[in-house]
Amino acid sequence: MAIMNVNPTRMMLSKLKKQLVTAVRGHKMLKDKRDELMRQFLELIKETRELREKIEKELSASNDHFVNASAVMSKQALDASLMSPKQQIMLEVDSHNVMSVEIPKFSSVARTNDKGDIFPYGFAFTSFELDDAVMSLEKLLPDMIRLAEIEKSCELMSAEIEKTRRRVNSLEHVMIPRYQETIKYIAMKLEENDRSSRTRLMKVKDMLLDKAHNYSANN
Repeated sequence: MAIMNVNPTRMMLSKLKKQLVTAVRGHKMLKDKRDELMRQFLELIKETRELREKIEKELSASNDHFVNASAVMSKQALDASLMSPKQQIMLEVDSHNVMSVEIPKFSSVARTNDKGDIFPYGFAFTSFELDDAVMSLEKLLPDMIRLAEIEKSCELMSAEIEKTRRRVNSLEHVMIPRYQETIKYIAMKLEENDRSSRTRLMKVKDMLLDKAHNYSANN
């Protein structure tokens, strides 16, 4: 691991030790964040799978209703029945923060409160199979909105997990070892400098004693 290009001074040593403490603390916080994001992500994945299976099953049943309706009604009559819808659904989008990720929250609001407005036709010239098909789709709408919500949440959380994972790996395998190696290098340099300084001071002391008293401190 390459060390940082810094001056091996005590001030720099103190500074790097503080930065190492900050890096270690940040590494722990990011790991905790990554683990919590992963836990919630897996829960959403499980819900997505279960909800998708439910929706596919109900869509298949709804399609069967439409097939039955088309069997007893002409194509022209079926198309005319569904041509002019009376109900309108507005989608409202909100969000909430989960571990610094803005997770979407979808909700639907009907234009009217009349349950009968889901049928865009009169009942005189249509079959009950068509009624069943329309009602099944109306019941399915909240699940489809929820599925869209959690699939978008999974996409956003997946991107955040990957970004957090890269940061954790960078700190764990690059930055923290580099700080540790640089601190070790500076500490060794300072220790060498201290030994050299003590050796020089002892030699100077010997020279001064020899000059003043004509003998060496070693004698």
